[in-house]
Amino acid sequence: MAFSPKVKRTTKHGDGAQNLLRSQKDAYARLLNQHQNGKFRSYLQELATQQVEESMSTSVSRSVNVVSRRKKGNSESSYSVDSLSSQQSRQMADASICSYTDKTSYQVTCTEDQGIKPGMLEKHARMELHKAAAPKKVPSKPQHKRNEKDIKISSNLVGSEEGDSQQLSCSCGEEQAKDKSKKKRLKGNLAKKDEGECGPEVDVITGKSPNKNIKAPQTQASKESLLQNNKDKGTKSGRGSRKQLFEEYMRTEDVSAGLERGELIKDGSADIFLDGIAARNRALNGDVVVVKVLPPEQWKEVSGDINERTLANQMVPKAPDVIVEARYNEDDEVIGKMKNVCLHDKAPVTTQSVKHGSAFNISGSSSERAMQRTGKVVIIFEQKHSRAASGFLKFLPNKNFAMFSPVDHRIPRVNVPLVDCPADFVSRPGDYENVLFICRITHWPADNNFAEGRLAKTLGQAGEIEPETEGIMTEYDVDFSEFSEEVLNCLPQDLPWSIPAHELSRRRDLRKECVFTIDPATARDLDDALSCKQLSDGNFEVGVHIADVSYFVEEGSVLDQIAGKRATSVYLVQKVIPMLPRLLCEELCSLNPLTDRLTFSVIWKLSPEGKILSEWFGRTVICSCIKMSYDHAQSMIEAPDKHFSAEELPPCSTNHRIHEIKEAILNLHNIAKQLRAQRFESGALQLNQLKLSFSLDKESSMPQGCYVYQYQDSNKLVEEFMLLANMAAAHQIYRTYPELAILRRHPPPQSKMVDDLQEFCDQMGLDIDLNSSRGLHRSLNENLGNDEYAAARREVLTHMCSRAMQMASYFCTGALKDENSFHHYALNVPLYTHFTSPIRRYVDVIVHRLLAASLNCGPPLSLSLEEVHKLASHCNDRKTASKRVQELSSELFFAVFVKECGPLDSEAMVMGVLDQSFDVLVLRYGVQKRIYCNSLEGLKAVHFRKVGKRPEMTLVWEQADPSKESTQQEISIFTLLNVQLKADGAPMKYSAVLKRPSALI
Repeated sequence: MAFSPKVKRTTKHGDGAQNLLRSQKDAYARLLNQHQNGKFRSYLQELATQQVEESMSTSVSRSVNVVSRRKKGNSESSYSVDSLSSQQSRQMADASICSYTDKTSYQVTCTEDQGIKPGMLEKHARMELHKAAAPKKVPSKPQHKRNEKDIKISSNLVGSEEGDSQQLSCSCGEEQAKDKSKKKRLKGNLAKKDEGECGPEVDVITGKSPNKNIKAPQTQASKESLLQNNKDKGTKSGRGSRKQLFEEYMRTEDVSAGLERGELIKDGSADIFLDGIAARNRALNGDVVVVKVLPPEQWKEVSGDINERTLANQMVPKAPDVIVEARYNEDDEVIGKMKNVCLHDKAPVTTQSVKHGSAFNISGSSSERAMQRTGKVVIIFEQKHSRAASGFLKFLPNKNFAMFSPVDHRIPRVNVPLVDCPADFVSRPGDYENVLFICRITHWPADNNFAEGRLAKTLGQAGEIEPETEGIMTEYDVDFSEFSEEVLNCLPQDLPWSIPAHELSRRRDLRKECVFTIDPATARDLDDALSCKQLSDGNFEVGVHIADVSYFVEEGSVLDQIAGKRATSVYLVQKVIPMLPRLLCEELCSLNPLTDRLTFSVIWKLSPEGKILSEWFGRTVICSCIKMSYDHAQSMIEAPDKHFSAEELPPCSTNHRIHEIKEAILNLHNIAKQLRAQRFESGALQLNQLKLSFSLDKESSMPQGCYVYQYQDSNKLVEEFMLLANMAAAHQIYRTYPELAILRRHPPPQSKMVDDLQEFCDQMGLDIDLNSSRGLHRSLNENLGNDEYAAARREVLTHMCSRAMQMASYFCTGALKDENSFHHYALNVPLYTHFTSPIRRYVDVIVHRLLAASLNCGPPLSLSLEEVHKLASHCNDRKTASKRVQELSSELFFAVFVKECGPLDSEAMVMGVLDQSFDVLVLRYGVQKRIYCNSLEGLKAVHFRKVGKRPEMTLVWEQADPSKESTQQEISIFTLLNVQLKADGAPMKYSAVLKRPSALI
């Protein structure tokens, strides 16, 4: 189950900062209170005064003196003190905040790349201990600036990149200031920083005696300039030369050499565990990283018990995403799984997703142990995460910055300057405790668990659909802005538009044929149409006709550029963010009924058994005779002998009778059944998962109802012919352009994870064949019974099996040398691409251009291998982001539905069992939730055990009558339960609660 972070908010609105100070429940306030005690301030004032006086009396140039103060015990605080006045010392002391450390664990997958470019590596200053302290002029401004548009260096900016080493910081553990008898000690060593992004060169000098004078000689600067310099530094976030939390990134040449020597990850089969945020080294979800394997003595010992626990964890989430989707489980651990998605020859690593966990080593008894290799990120090769997040602001008293807490707990907390906050935020922070903001991370220093950033926008109240939706889209970098005038000027200006006569003369005219569309009832962008007529020899002429978007989107135009950047339409529950302007999506390109439209067609001569006898590709013009929904087509399939009246169907062309349309659909259905049976017999695999659909209020767009979408024969009919067209297009463009074709591949599942899962299923008594895609398909469809709960059992096992599967991805054929790697595992075909949805997918537009060039019915191809490769990679990223946004939109609407219409009762099937919790599939709504035993009212005891590898749990319930014995309830995989979904206190959150057995009620 994918956990969502719980955002802490105060429930009482305050009128100012003093309300927060009065509340000692806030950890930040308590910590600040400790640091602002009288002894601490007096110490800083005395020390700062001493340093100012001494620094003005010398002519030797040094940069910064840092005094470290270590106290006994496990907690430690270090203070970096420049030459400050008493007031400046107080300001900088007030700027200290508690560092936040969360324990995370990630696994990564290696990918292959063509090398690492120096421009893509983040630069960081390095400590040089061997340099002597030579006189050096302190520049008035930092010499290096980065991202000047995003990072404005000013007294209001929190933790700027320049001059950070000269700021006061307090890396706060639990302050032991109450022990007044302890002596203050000054410790440290000598070090020097290079000039660079982190500020001017810094000398760090510390002594061992608290009474020892510490000098900080300056250059020939006046006292006024010195104090002004310190004042400027004091107004920043308070971060100075503190303990390094993250390693500096490796240099380009060192990374390249490490890859060549095999010291860094370079093969796609690597299984590396990143243990904690230090090992992750500031990489965010989706970033492409290079990883170094740690020495064997630092590897993790993994037991069989843990493997079964992580396997149970992996059952709950939906199908894995390509981007990092690691989540905390109840032990605050994160386990990721690897997938190979890049297609190059050299080897950066991409972190990829499993929420909660993945199985390491399921085989063997619980006493068996295996060693899990561990590693650390040495460089972020490519920042693919948007660095944007939605979240909440927390007021910090006596600071010139606020704390931004992202809703997504995989993103660090961020210091943002108060100047970015609403004007009355300081005086009325309570008014904003439930307001969502968008923050963009601008920098994450190596010595801070907190990132630095700027507020980008105020979204609105948390829990409301539109602010939450905008936050989701912004986080995943979805461009939902209106199309510019420059883009719209690329569209036909003379409306209503009609097909030019010269264009009609160059196309095959199919306007008199019986062509129709079958789509969801609410669809407005109609990409594809079908036709089918029986020939005199008993065979069939079947056509797939796709909107000719490439006719309207000229290569290299502004319209083409924005479509390529968006790469895909994004389908939310309540709306669509289109890839192309709506004039194209819904009118000129959409295959609307009773209207002439330009198309790209593939027409086959097929036998009744679905055997291809001939094939034709070309540009055409059609006129759809009717717009049918899936339900309309399904009603004809289910009642082949029924006579349908005009009132039962949408408006239809008078040139074609309803009976003719029905016969075409029935013939297509029969051929589709043959094609489908042949595909699965040949080894195809389909892991369909439940999809939640909603009925919305027309005015408010609020959910009025929800249901699991039913996949019908009419859906399968359309799917089979779209697959056939995509395969035909793949072969056509690859024959003509073997180096430049853009195809779609699906690697086989990872063998280790398949072996582990097979062993687990065997131990569980599940008859599942994971040796081949054909065997798995048969297992899921034939070995689970035929009762009313067979579909639920299939869904549970589908979730198990999907974790081992890798993601399909686009690629350029010239980037892969081995043609066997083109194979699509799930479809079990050698070549596949996307051709049938150019209105909503940019890859399909490129495939249309390749097809047109290969058939000499379009302009010659101008793309290079490198361009096609980059385009494929970009489309992979955007498709993944779009899929995740769609899932989050569905989760958002369901949470609102539970809040508005709940509590909701449903049957549920157990998917996994842990020692103190279990995961369920809620059958009525198709959602997965984790139920924690300690949240069950009336539960007396929990007994967890394993029978072989089968985890089981016994729940002991108290009786309403104390004189009666407790009642026991058995929990194991596939157990049927009754659950209730109810809203939590936090916005957009809901939980599942196990209902007590009826015998106890």
